[in-house]
Amino acid sequence: MVKIRLARHGSNKRPFYKIIVADNRRARNGRFIEKIGFFNPLQKDKNKKVSMKIKRIAFWIKNGAILSERVKNICKTYNK
Repeated sequence: MVKIRLARHGSNKRPFYKIIVADNRRARNGRFIEKIGFFNPLQKDKNKKVSMKIKRIAFWIKNGAILSERVKNICKTYNK
């Protein structure tokens, strides 16, 4: 099953997440199919906090991908 989820990057206590499309059997920061955005929770400016390729997310959902709960909430909150 393919999922759209977060992969954690960044240093200790300074999280930075990439929004990726990956097989759910792979590790959190392991191999992925496509990078479709990022999420920086520490950024103050809302315009720079999230970047997503909405068309690619729609494409993957149409082809059977499932959004993780956190990505679903990010899409609702920051959808432009």
